[in-house]
Amino acid sequence: MRVLLCPDKFAGTLPAPEVAAAVAEGWRTVSPGDELVLRPLADGGPGFVAVLAGALGGRRLPVPTVDPLGRPVAGEILLTDDGTAYLESAQACGLHLLAAAERDPKATTSYGLGLLVAAAVEAGARTVVTGLGGSATNDGGAGMLTPLGVTALDSAGRALPYGGSALAAVAALDGAPRLRGVALVAATDVDNPLLGLHGASNVYGPQKGATREDVLLLDAALERWAELLERELPGCPAGLGALPGGGAAGGLGAALLALGGRCESGIGLVTRAIGLDAALDAADLVITGEGSFDHQSLRGKVVAGVAGAARDRGVPCVVLAGQVSTGRREAAAAGVTDAYSLVEHFGGEERGGLAAALERPAEGLRALGARLAGQWSR
Repeated sequence: MRVLLCPDKFAGTLPAPEVAAAVAEGWRTVSPGDELVLRPLADGGPGFVAVLAGALGGRRLPVPTVDPLGRPVAGEILLTDDGTAYLESAQACGLHLLAAAERDPKATTSYGLGLLVAAAVEAGARTVVTGLGGSATNDGGAGMLTPLGVTALDSAGRALPYGGSALAAVAALDGAPRLRGVALVAATDVDNPLLGLHGASNVYGPQKGATREDVLLLDAALERWAELLERELPGCPAGLGALPGGGAAGGLGAALLALGGRCESGIGLVTRAIGLDAALDAADLVITGEGSFDHQSLRGKVVAGVAGAARDRGVPCVVLAGQVSTGRREAAAAGVTDAYSLVEHFGGEERGGLAAALERPAEGLRALGARLAGQWSR
């Protein structure tokens, strides 16, 4: 039997490659003769670089950078033989880098991502692809622009403090982007614009610690920022605040567009790189998964794309997740044959299953892999 294992990460517990490996290990204890094909997935969020490195090879170059509050963290870029550098904004801007009490998009900065982009340019990349997702920032990429040579100023000509709220006072830009002709790509599956009801501040700000008052302040600040970028950055597209993808990662999408970049589907890029279509064509069973399989999962996330592709090929698709809250009928309509929860495997939430799922996810995934082998292997 040919089994394709193509999970996303289990956010906060295991990266996608470790999820796939744990399920495969459990399966092999029951059906060691089956052919298991591991194709871990990512969109533009955490795990983007690791998944692509496994598929594309190339050099992984360590880059010292900073987190959303300016503290040192370790980052890296993947540089492939064709001159493309792959970066992950979450390594520098990720929400997972902050404690809950530290989350404040009025103050967090994307400066660390600018250090990663600058390192890729210095390494000789001709194209820089930045995965956008899982960010703690809402500064419209103002922090990112600083290491690239562009500083936001107030009306007195002073450099603005970092953070999204400071952009309410932005009046000018100093400097010019130092990109040496590098092509920029924003890898994201978010099509939200920068501004408005469906923009970065309104939709994602509350997830990053913003109150309702903060959301209004941040949206107004980003509107001022977008107007300035259009006015002062040569080549910035008109109507920046309304462009699809501009709201990705707290407005990092808009900053990359303002620098002449373009948006591309993160999951589409990854699936092409790992040869997912061919693997799906050859599979007898598909196993995918993510940390929480809920109503958002079936609306453009990794699991939905995998399940839909399996359904189109008439191949059963099983979802493994930390928690499952999607209804069976809704899941079946999306192509999901069955779904299993680590929380339920460990006895349910009432019996400590949630804590166990968070503490011992690999153990649970190995057990579920063995269970599936017993049910599906011929």
